[in-house]
Amino acid sequence: MGITGHAAAVDGVVAGLRRLEYRGYDSAGVVTTDPEGLRVVKRAGKLDNLAGALDGQPLSASTALGHTRWATHGEPSDRNAHPHLDPSGRVAIVHNGIIENYQTLKAELGDVRFASDTDSEVVAHLIAEQLTASSTAATAADGTPDLLAAVRAVVARLEGAYALCVVAADDPETLVVAKHEAPLIVAQAEGVGYCASDVAALIEHTNEVAALLDGQFARITPQGIEVVDVDGVPATPHAYTVDWDLAAAEKQGYDHFMLKEIHEQPQAVADTLLDRLNAPAPGLPPRLQLDELRIDEGEFSRIDKVFILACGTSLHAGMVGKLAIEHWAGIPVDVEVASEFRYRDPIVDPHTLVIAISQSGETIDTIAGAAHARDQRAPVIALTNVVGSTLAREADGVLYTHAGPEVAVAS
Repeated sequence: MGITGHAAAVDGVVAGLRRLEYRGYDSAGVVTTDPEGLRVVKRAGKLDNLAGALDGQPLSASTALGHTRWATHGEPSDRNAHPHLDPSGRVAIVHNGIIENYQTLKAELGDVRFASDTDSEVVAHLIAEQLTASSTAATAADGTPDLLAAVRAVVARLEGAYALCVVAADDPETLVVAKHEAPLIVAQAEGVGYCASDVAALIEHTNEVAALLDGQFARITPQGIEVVDVDGVPATPHAYTVDWDLAAAEKQGYDHFMLKEIHEQPQAVADTLLDRLNAPAPGLPPRLQLDELRIDEGEFSRIDKVFILACGTSLHAGMVGKLAIEHWAGIPVDVEVASEFRYRDPIVDPHTLVIAISQSGETIDTIAGAAHARDQRAPVIALTNVVGSTLAREADGVLYTHAGPEVAVAS
């Protein structure tokens, strides 16, 4: 999570990271900007370890960037925790995802010492190199270094998935972010700029947010947000209003979120069915209306097979859905583990309906499976809880569960 333009930016970032603890992590860290440059504090283990390290430190900067890490490259440790700096301390980055070609990029840098074993640190080195270079690729019109241009130049060399956020010592009120196959949300409220991997970290500050699309970049300052594409051309992210508030994201007296969400199930089901069950006339049984699907009845009449794609507990929901569809529609249904679907050359055509289920709408394997189906011209329906998520945007039709924030990770 990142904040710029707030007097208590560090406290705001740590609070936002606490709302993301449900994702699991093994280390945490923050970076701040001050007149002396970038200051990084990071610790392995729980956020409380980081909070303890921050106690008593005069971190009053108005810009801060934080991260919780789940190790993919390098053991859980202080030095492998994010944020990562370049050797000069000019640039700091945090990164979700995996940089597939990081070894190649490290080799291209030559005899450079790295402070961690991660795939992410190389990005900080490359951006600092761009800012130092005399090329116009990372230079603004007035001749000063342009952080957004430098990030765009480096991202063009990356292979893999990333949600990337960058801050530079010589541009202390600017955050630059980039997105590819990993969720990234930006927002602006009352002269403060925000970025986060999940809207739960931002809901305390605003419910008006925008999800960046793949290949988009944003420059976030207290004055506003500038979004561009890979060519630097102004671009439009997916803006939306979050329909739940901070109270919905709290435990509200329950011992843990799992218990809270179990007790919320009757209301969650009612919210899912709200405005979708309507009686055609007084005294007649209600009918299910799914007008938001954006798929006409003619397409449905041509369907002769259904695939349900999902992972984890969403897959279990799909198994229940198979029984219901086969019973009421009389159409054969296959339930597929999304991560395996596209690798087994499934028989999919325009007469096949694909239902992709993902609570977050950001499950990479489910998104990839749905994309494979669309390549075969099959209609795809997304079943998700998150408005504006990648799966929702890329499907032909979408059904939102309207279940509010789901924090417990059952799968």
